[in-house]
Formats: sequence, C-alpha cells, structure tokens
Amino acid sequence: MEQDLPGGARLIVGVDESPAARWALAWAIGAARLHRMALVAVHVSRAPVHPFPEALPVQHAVRAGEEARCTEVITSVFEDVAGGVPDDVRTFVVGRVGDPGYHLVDLAREGDLLVLGRGRRGLLSRIFLPSTSMYCARHARTTVVIVQQPSPPDDPELSGERSRRFWTRRHP
Repeated sequence: MEQDLPGGARLIVGVDESPAARWALAWAIGAARLHRMALVAVHVSRAPVHPFPEALPVQHAVRAGEEARCTEVITSVFEDVAGGVPDDVRTFVVGRVGDPGYHLVDLAREGDLLVLGRGRRGLLSRIFLPSTSMYCARHARTTVVIVQQPSPPDDPELSGERSRRFWTRRHP
C-alpha cells in the first residue's frame, strides 16, 4: 500500500522489526514534531521477486501479499514505539518489495531527511547481507541520519572494563 506522498521537505524513515529501527523511528517522530515535517514510514521486504512480475501470475499475488505485510510491520512498530501512529504528525506509509537501500534512496529527494537505524551485526550478517544504512549514506542525494542502537547497560565498554582482544597480551 502506498499513499500519495506530500510535496515539500519530508522525513523518510526506514522501518523494520529490528531494535535499531525502533530507535530510528522514535528519533524521526521527535524530529518530525520539532520541524513540522511530514513523516514517511517505509518498510521494504527483501522477498525474492521475479524481475518481470507480469510473466508469472503467482508473482503478482506474492508481491501484493508482501506489500500488505509491509503495512502490518509499520503499524506494529508504531504501536510499540509510540502507542500507535501519532495524531500530531502527518504520517504516510509506504511498503515496497526489493532491495531496501535502493528503494529508500529512490524515495528520498533533495530537501528530505532520510533516517535509518544501525544495530550490531555479526560477522556472517556483515558478509552476506549488505548494510542498508551504508548504502544509503553513499548513494542518497539528501541528508542521511543514522541512529545507532544504544549499548545494553551490562556492556563491559560502558562499565569502563574493556574486553581483551584475543591477539593482545596483558602486561603486568
């Protein structure tokens, strides 16, 4: 489901089920209130799709189902973060299927603010799944804000006790 997007400066936020995206959405809601900007919440499903959906009738149904699921994801994340879609912010919902970085950069134009979350990722995730936030930072034609997911309170980096790397030696 995609609504007609407003003109003028917009705040576009990438939304998924990750904790980092929840922090980014919370930041985006506050910034949209502060600057009185329209908030465009975007979820892009990475479901595999055929490049020519007209060729396969089943593919059209898969795409429509994934776009409907995108709306459900955005609604549930808004519910978790703000208790629902805020009444005091003009909010638009966009669901797409494909590569998230490409679609986010495609939606953002000059004058917009693109907000993304960045969480902690493991080695395999970094190798096999490219970073959407880094793609957008490199290719967007507008300002990109990357909201870092905060560290948990029991993290040794916060307590001042740094973890030793396996290649360092401890000197007495």
